Formats: sequence, structure tokens, C-alpha cells
Amino acid sequence: MNILFTWLGKTDIDNMKLDKNAAVSSIATKSTRHFDKVVILANAWEENWLEYQEWLKKKLAIAHRPFDDVAVFGANIKSPIDYATITIEVHHWLTKLTNQENHITINLTSGTPAMTAVSILIGKGIVNCKFMQAAPSNEIFETDIPVDFSATYKKSVTAQIASKTSLTPHVENSFKSFIANSAAMHRVIYKAQKLAFSDLSVLILGESGTGKELMANAIHHGSNRASKNFRAINCGALPENLVDSILFGHVKGAFTGAEKDHQGVFQQADGGTLFLDEVGELPLNVQVKLLRVLQQGEITKVGDDKTISIDVRIIAATHRDLMAMVETNQFREDLFYRLAVGVLKIPPLRSRKEDIEPLVDELLQQINLQASKHPDFESKIISKDAKIFTKNHNWPGNIRELWNTLSRAVLWTDGKKIEEADIIDALISRPIVSKATEINLATDDSFDLPEHIDNTKKSYIMAALKTCAGSKTKAAKMLNIKNHQTLSNWLGDSD
Repeated sequence: MNILFTWLGKTDIDNMKLDKNAAVSSIATKSTRHFDKVVILANAWEENWLEYQEWLKKKLAIAHRPFDDVAVFGANIKSPIDYATITIEVHHWLTKLTNQENHITINLTSGTPAMTAVSILIGKGIVNCKFMQAAPSNEIFETDIPVDFSATYKKSVTAQIASKTSLTPHVENSFKSFIANSAAMHRVIYKAQKLAFSDLSVLILGESGTGKELMANAIHHGSNRASKNFRAINCGALPENLVDSILFGHVKGAFTGAEKDHQGVFQQADGGTLFLDEVGELPLNVQVKLLRVLQQGEITKVGDDKTISIDVRIIAATHRDLMAMVETNQFREDLFYRLAVGVLKIPPLRSRKEDIEPLVDELLQQINLQASKHPDFESKIISKDAKIFTKNHNWPGNIRELWNTLSRAVLWTDGKKIEEADIIDALISRPIVSKATEINLATDDSFDLPEHIDNTKKSYIMAALKTCAGSKTKAAKMLNIKNHQTLSNWLGDSD
């Protein structure tokens, strides 16, 4: 397919009213290449768009050229000289139009110098693309631009990298807030730094409280989008009747209560990063809408019929098993692969024991700083035994639970030092729930129930002793056993 891509200029409009050719119509009707599709972008003179579109169709019909697929599209740009929004529009359209079978011709005459410059820069990266211009006499000619922008760019980047090798890159600085003494966390940080350099979508996996939003923030601030907005939205908290408005925005009068135009989070994050937390909680009908936005790079506000091009990097996170949800048709497979380009799995705190003690020191310092605003507060320190306990505890709620426990311990401890008993007192107990399963026995079945009970006792006792650093007294209390002698007897019985 042959495609003409052009901006609409003032001269094109003025000459149309006089039924005379200008740049767009001259190239469309006189080029040796007959165009199957004509895409015209415009940002002004909206009242003339339809008239110009129909006039050009007539001109093409008279010239015995294809005329069915001719359209003027509104460009969402801040001004005719705003390079940022012009680039977004041109990139969006040329990406949409480009494939191996299409041959694109770009008109460089109509529009502002900014529009022309951006069209050249992006067009030079397209294989089947050429440029045309029209003289004031409406003579048309093909323009060769003998500059290899790719080679020039690579040369410039290489020089910049060489000159900055001795400097600490900002991507490393953005990850300094992470404590990563453990090998597991080192690997995650290494991968995250690699992803920060790219513009790929990222899916962060991990249990609740592991720091997924902190990781997303670090990736954003280590990227080329660091100076732009970072927006976060919890997908599990989106009311179904307001999803479209929250994500994509609405125009005044779109529904009852819509008293003014509203920008959705996609538009708020334009140019920057949007963090979709708990993306696994999205219902299927919302997943469809999200996929459409990610594929097309454009949104439509509720109550509007105009599309808005957006440039947003997506970082999603979830504690759920998305692949299992794909298998059970609870999560769209196409959306999963659109999000899971770069995948990070943050390990739970129990799998990174080496990080717990430095984390305790860091969190306690932050808590002391916050609490110091109270005039009667005395800064707290933590004892060695209390640190050992925190290291041995499993922390099912991960860093969030550790933070909350330390905060309660600071609040409730009367002395200056937080002891092990203070940490235990500050913990919120979680009962161990075992799922009851129906047991069926046949008349000829045989089952050693005493042995099963002994093995179960031993498993729980060993787990409690591990958590309590070998203390039988503490393990007995954890398991609601009257005393440590009983626990020892049970161990002896089951040995």
C-alpha cells in the first residue's frame, strides 16, 4: 500500500477555497506514486477539515487516482512549535502506518518547521519511506536527505559514555535505598538496573510487603523518564463504575457529577511512568480496555470521541500467580505477555536473612526520626537478642510487617532499649490454619495414626525451635505447650 503522510498547512486551506492546488493536493495528484491512503494531521482550522477532505477526494477522482481513503485527523499538540507533543503524534502515526508492505511518502512542505523537522527525524528510521516537497509553483520533487541519523546518534552516544565512565550513573543512585546484602536481592537489583536503562514494560512479582512500589519508583528514577511524572494506582481498589474515568479521564458532562474535565492517570503520567499495583485484581472487562491502550498508545476520555496519544511506560506488580490465572482464564494471556516483558521477582524477607539486621537498623532510624517530633520522645536502640529474634522470625508480612512491628515496639517500650520481649509483644499473632480435608477409609485400610501424630508434633516443634533460635521455653510458648519439659518429652517420644 502507498501512503501519503502530511500536515495540513494554511496555504492548503486558502488555496482550497480558491479551488487551487497547494502542497498536499499537488503531491497527492501529481506524484508518480498513486496513493491508496492519505493521512492528514491538523491542529487548527477545524471548521475546514471536512470541506478540505471532500475537496481533495474530488481532485483525486478527477485525476483518476484512489480517493476512498482520505482523512483529516486532529493532532493533540500543545502548539505548532512544541517539539515534544509533535514528536508523540508523528511517532504514533508513523508507527501505526509502518509495516513491510507499506510505502510511505512524507510531505515536508506543509506545516511548521517543527513539524517538518520531526517528520524527517522519525521518517529516516523507516525503511520504505521517502520525502517530497512542492514549490510555490506547485511543481513537486522528491527530496533526498543524505544523513544517517542512526550512525550519528550512535557516535554521539559512544562519546558521551566514554566521557562519563568515571561518574556514578544516576541509575545506581536510584537503587541506593535498597538494602541488598543477600545474593538473592543482589540479583534482583542487577536486573532492575538493566531494565531502568530500557523503556520496556516491567512486571514485578512478590508477596505483599516486599517493596514492589519502591522498586517501581527506583526503576523510574533510574530511567530517562526520571524528570517526568510517576503515578501509582492500586488496581484492586478501583470501583468498577469509575474505572474508565480514573484510568482514562472524562470530559465535562460525561455523567452525573462530571462538572469539569478530568485527566485520568494515563494522561497524568504522560511522558513518565505509570505503576499498576495489584494488576491481577483487574476484572476481565477492564483488562480488555487496558490491553487496547497498551497496544494502540492512545486513550479516549469518557464522553469524548477524540483519541489522545500517550507515551507512558508501564510497570505492573502483583502478589498473585498470573500464569495460573491465565490457565484458568482469570487473566488475559495477551495482556500478560504485553506486561511481562521484563520480569522481576522480589524474594520474601525470610529468603534474605542477611538483609534483616541492616533493615532493622535502617527502619529503626527512620522510626526514631519520625517520632522525634514528639517533645517527650526518647530515641530507642535495639538489643542484640532482639535483633537475633528479628532475623529468625519468618515475617509473613515481609518488610511492611517488620516496619509496623518495630513501630509498635518503639511506641510501647518504656526504656531506651528494645528487648526481645518487646518485639514479641509487638507482634500480631497469626493463627496457623490447616485446611480440613475429608478422610475416607475402606474396611481393609490400615493407617498408623500414632506415628502420624508423632511426626506432626516433631515437625511443628522443630519449626518452632528454628524460629526461636533453639530456645525450648520460647518454642513451647509459641506452640501453646504448658512447659518446655513437655516439649522435651514429646521430642524424646518421637525420636
